[in-house]
Amino acid sequence: MLMLLYLILLLVLLILVYKLLFSKTHRYNLPPGPPSRPFVGHLHLMKPPVHRLLQRFSEKYGPIFSLRYGSSRVVVITSLSLVQESFTGTNDVILSSRPLQLTAKYVGYNHTTVGTAPYGDHWRNLRRIFSLEILSSNRLTSFLYIRKDEIRRMLTRLSRDAHSDDDGSRFTHVELEPLLSDLTFNNIVRLMVAGKRYYGDDKEVMATGKSMDEFLQRLLDDCRRDKDGNTMVTHLLSLQQQEPDYYSDITIKGLMMSTRSAAKTCEYLDQL
Repeated sequence: MLMLLYLILLLVLLILVYKLLFSKTHRYNLPPGPPSRPFVGHLHLMKPPVHRLLQRFSEKYGPIFSLRYGSSRVVVITSLSLVQESFTGTNDVILSSRPLQLTAKYVGYNHTTVGTAPYGDHWRNLRRIFSLEILSSNRLTSFLYIRKDEIRRMLTRLSRDAHSDDDGSRFTHVELEPLLSDLTFNNIVRLMVAGKRYYGDDKEVMATGKSMDEFLQRLLDDCRRDKDGNTMVTHLLSLQQQEPDYYSDITIKGLMMSTRSAAKTCEYLDQL
């Protein structure tokens, strides 16, 4: 009997906590969405391929719908016209910022990288550096040979991994994520350090951030010693001499790390 009373009190407590955490979302005029579960929201539905799941939600609830990832609300837009409306005019400024997250604090150099910095002067300047030093036409053209070489290496590896036996008469499934990650990472690292190839909880996040920082610092020190190189990092180091307060090692390492997300984009496009 006493155990039953404890269970009832625990259930009442959980309901009260749930109401306190999530009842405030009902005051907002949110887009429709599928029914959610307490605490987890819609996380139990997020199974691959996620983009097809979102397509089904779009067909049922319309081009804009809302989900809940735990205690966080997410609004999904699937209409091109709504996306254009979201990133034009005053909406652009409102939606361009990013929430402050634990991972971005320890791995993203305290929210100072292109992908983690909140909207403002710092983010706009980082975007300008990206446009001029990483994604400019001259920069991309000058390193065309690197991209060709890396694509050739990836296709060779893909062909080798796809054969399940020695005579090549049968084929097997190949996971593209590591191949695309290596392709993107080696392209970026070779662009930054002149031709070299590299493969490759709070405490866990901090340890990951520390390991990544040490790796990027070694690359940065290599470029600092090799002053004759014509790479994105060597140019940023020259800007560091002119404006040492702004172009710190942390800012440069943040720019180096921000290019890593291209591999995930390639993997997502492969699933479409």
